[in-house]
Amino acid sequence: MNKSSAPRQSLGELLPKLVVAPTFVVAVIFIYGFMLMNAWLSFSSSRMLPKYDWAGFIQYEKLFANDRWWVAAENLFIFGVLFIVICLLLGLFMAIFLDQKIRAEGAIRTIYLYPMALSFIVTGTAWKWILNPELGIQRLIREMGFESFTFDWLVNTDMAIYTVVIAGVWQSSGFVMALCLAGLRGVDDNIIKAAKVDGASMPLIYRKIIIPGLRPVFFSAFIILTHIAIKSFDLIIALTGGGPGFATDVPATFMYTFSFTRGQIGLGSAASMMMLMAVIAIIVPYLYSELREKNNEH
Repeated sequence: MNKSSAPRQSLGELLPKLVVAPTFVVAVIFIYGFMLMNAWLSFSSSRMLPKYDWAGFIQYEKLFANDRWWVAAENLFIFGVLFIVICLLLGLFMAIFLDQKIRAEGAIRTIYLYPMALSFIVTGTAWKWILNPELGIQRLIREMGFESFTFDWLVNTDMAIYTVVIAGVWQSSGFVMALCLAGLRGVDDNIIKAAKVDGASMPLIYRKIIIPGLRPVFFSAFIILTHIAIKSFDLIIALTGGGPGFATDVPATFMYTFSFTRGQIGLGSAASMMMLMAVIAIIVPYLYSELREKNNEH
């Protein structure tokens, strides 16, 4: 080997690392570094300004003794369950509908996927107008002659969380449809033909063969939707602002309120750590299943 080629080869191996290094350093400092700092603050006595003393689990004790935290946790559970289940069912239904090779499939698919291009801020603002009793659906129906019609969920403390579900499903179910449609288009036609030869109807084929084969798609969609539900801060801020009162608070809005408007950084840090634990509890089993499948393949 030529002696001059050795430095060139080493430079060629080193160059990609040099290009990636700044991004890696920034990620370590501003993501994982801040995560560690936030974890430390959750064990401190920080209030208006951060302190770096050790106060044990006092912030977590305050958190679990705070009724508003439990309201936020309950709202997240209600929103998360309804949001994920409805998105999965609606997305699957639309994917099956489009998989029938219908006319204007491209137009319908584009219309249904369009909300994905919007941010949750835009979605929340638009649905705030639609659901406003003085401007939206209620006023429209009453102007049509149905004076007794009432649809005041947005200002109803018991029903406001369901308006968040409506807006979230409107935006995210198209994403599930795209995943399911890709999975349906990847099914081997020979399997369907063989099932038809055996006398199976299409509903039975979907129920027994095709839909069970979409299990990896459902699992991936579930992970992503769960992540969206946990960090649904911007949708709730734009749609309800956490209200009426704190009826639509979720852990993300609780953390923001107590950290930046009530001057309780330690309590907000504890809330954010609980959110992180929830995300980890979802991601770790997903990574474990992925690695196990790869090991089984090898």
